[in-house]
Amino acid sequence: MKKLLLAALIAFSSCTVQKINKSISKSDVFDKGHLGFMLVDPTKDKVLVDINSDKYFIPASNTKLFTFYTSYTILGDSLVNGLNYLEKGDSLIFWGTGDPSLLHPDLKNTKVIEFLKKQDKQLYLLDNFDQVTAFGSGWSWDWYNAYYAAERSAMPVYGDIVRFTKKEGDSTFTVYPPRFESALQIIEPKGNSSSSFRRNHLENKFDYFVTSEVTGKRFETDIPFITSANFTAQLISEAVGKEITLLSSRNYMEEEPKKLLTAPADSIYSQMMKISDNFLAEQLLLLVSDQLDNKLSTADAIAYAKENLLADLPDEPLWVDGSGLSSKNMFTPRSIIALLGKIRAEVPLEKIKAYFPAGGESGTIRNWYPADKGQPPYIYAKTGTLSMSNALSGYLFTKSGKILHFSCLMNNYPISGNELKTELTKVLYYIHDKY
Repeated sequence: MKKLLLAALIAFSSCTVQKINKSISKSDVFDKGHLGFMLVDPTKDKVLVDINSDKYFIPASNTKLFTFYTSYTILGDSLVNGLNYLEKGDSLIFWGTGDPSLLHPDLKNTKVIEFLKKQDKQLYLLDNFDQVTAFGSGWSWDWYNAYYAAERSAMPVYGDIVRFTKKEGDSTFTVYPPRFESALQIIEPKGNSSSSFRRNHLENKFDYFVTSEVTGKRFETDIPFITSANFTAQLISEAVGKEITLLSSRNYMEEEPKKLLTAPADSIYSQMMKISDNFLAEQLLLLVSDQLDNKLSTADAIAYAKENLLADLPDEPLWVDGSGLSSKNMFTPRSIIALLGKIRAEVPLEKIKAYFPAGGESGTIRNWYPADKGQPPYIYAKTGTLSMSNALSGYLFTKSGKILHFSCLMNNYPISGNELKTELTKVLYYIHDKY
């Protein structure tokens, strides 16, 4: 009797897998572009679906899975190093580690400011800003006005953005940090034009094009500002209330610095993963580099990860930035599946649920992949979106109690991302319901 029951279960499972494969391979939507899909049952060590899993795809923000794993492995989940410093007689010499939390409008970390305020020494900011390029390899120059491409920096302040906020019913908006209020010009546009903020390309001056239709409505927008060593020294000086002198000598960087711990890594991981924050992803790789050898280099952090943490992946990651903004990034679905397995093995499940967007509930998939009413999310996964690139990779919880790993990479589709996600929703829910 037990043998017959087992045979029946195997036959049912095999039939379900066949239907899953058919729902993908016969889809008119998925047939319009290039699809890579892999679904694995890690408990059985069984591949359930394999469509082009060995082919390279542009992953967009699925790149953040690699950034997250590297950061979590090197930095852990406690406080990150927010400042390197040396004490030399009556002088305190400090420099940036890439920590993105300093006065960030969401992370709101003030430990560096409090530390510098307490000093009775002359303060010097060591200029290591040339170690970090503002834009990553393959980024487009005309992203300068978009929050998703905020400038990378050796020592970010205020998240390297200006936040413009207006509450519903208010006739005026607030500017954070307030020092940029004087850099704002309000313009009444001609004709039909939507309300928007725009920074001048090469200077920190902002125009606000306003229309009557937005009066009274709530809005919030973040616009990057141009960073530099001099401007950073000025911003920190204003926040500390003390003079800060910029120091160009690099000899001090040869010494082993003291380190000031600042923000919880957990809070950075969660925001980076949930809302797919490119700026935090880029800065995390700089924090990794600083942790490894007191130097800021995205390329060094990636090279270390590939050699020491990811050498066992099926295919070498073609990986150039932390966020996935660059179309030079390319990964295979089976390497992402292997990475998901490493994350599951090394990161507690409750932390995965805290970091990853949850279908129908939080982050970039709060409006997609909803569970049945009254049930917990069944998808915890990282999204990815670029022009002609859409991705979703993570963990799928089935009604039978299994946790499956999946990676779906979609490139070169002449249709909208919403059409792709609608089709993928059908597939993932079927797996959740039937497997």
